[in-house]
Amino acid sequence: MGELPLDINIQEPRWDQGTFLGRAQHFFTVTDPRNLLLSGAQLEASRNIVQNYRAGVVTPGLTEDQLWRAKYVYDSAFHPDTGEKVVLIGRMSAQVPMNMTITGCMLTFYRKTPTVVFWQWVNQSFNAVVNYSNRSGDAPITMGQLRTAYVSATTGAVATALGLKSLTKHLPPLVGRFVPFAAVAAANCINIPLMRQRELQVGIPVTDVAGQRLGHSVTAAKQGIFQVVISRICMAIPAMAIPPLIMDTLEKKDFMKRRPWLGAPLQVGLVGFCLVFATPLCCALFPQKSSIHVSKLEPELRAQIHEQNPSIEVVYYNKGL
Repeated sequence: MGELPLDINIQEPRWDQGTFLGRAQHFFTVTDPRNLLLSGAQLEASRNIVQNYRAGVVTPGLTEDQLWRAKYVYDSAFHPDTGEKVVLIGRMSAQVPMNMTITGCMLTFYRKTPTVVFWQWVNQSFNAVVNYSNRSGDAPITMGQLRTAYVSATTGAVATALGLKSLTKHLPPLVGRFVPFAAVAAANCINIPLMRQRELQVGIPVTDVAGQRLGHSVTAAKQGIFQVVISRICMAIPAMAIPPLIMDTLEKKDFMKRRPWLGAPLQVGLVGFCLVFATPLCCALFPQKSSIHVSKLEPELRAQIHEQNPSIEVVYYNKGL
């Protein structure tokens, strides 16, 4: 076989991102938990393959499937804008194992105030790492901004959970099981914008279809953050709505009454099953490389783009995850 051609576009995902099915295939690969088991040497090898190929150097004997595998391994561990290696629990491949544990425990230990506070704090600490690790753009964020975002989001989540918990005291027990979801949804609306506040201040990079950077846009940042918030809330719905209904039925059975210790592992397993599908499918609701019409951008940026290239009508940006 001859050497691999250099015209394979690994700047883009392997599957058509203009369709939901193509995006779903892409994110099933990106969120694959098995990527967490890869060693540092394997990650570096994949990075070298990708960077060499982009530079016009083909690794001897490399096949197209191996190139795409290296690209997805690289994408799973390195930030697309900064090139930095993402901390292990901040990677999208950690979403299912981390969230199944945290969410399962939130849904199991929702009756007592100390456990509500503890698991909401754990969840928001994890979310803070994920939101920072998967932010859009390469603008730096200060430790002061990180602390403010973290404290605000955690406080908001705990306050929402405790407030709703007190309101549901006199309602059927099943209603109380949905308090964690309401708290998570509210916290996402706080945590994500706060952890990505730098983008709302200075904007995120927008490019033309070829990837040439044209400037920074706050409008694009707002649109991207809104899409991420919607995706995260939708991601939580199956995992936080289906297991409570099942557990409410199971816990009334004699089998579970005799084995109450089964509650937590069973809940975690149910949540994990839901997340295996909900995580990639909800990430696929919007393209990661989103677009926005030039007419919707800030006047200054719009004028700058028209001056550079009047024919450009749509620009693109990484919305983050």
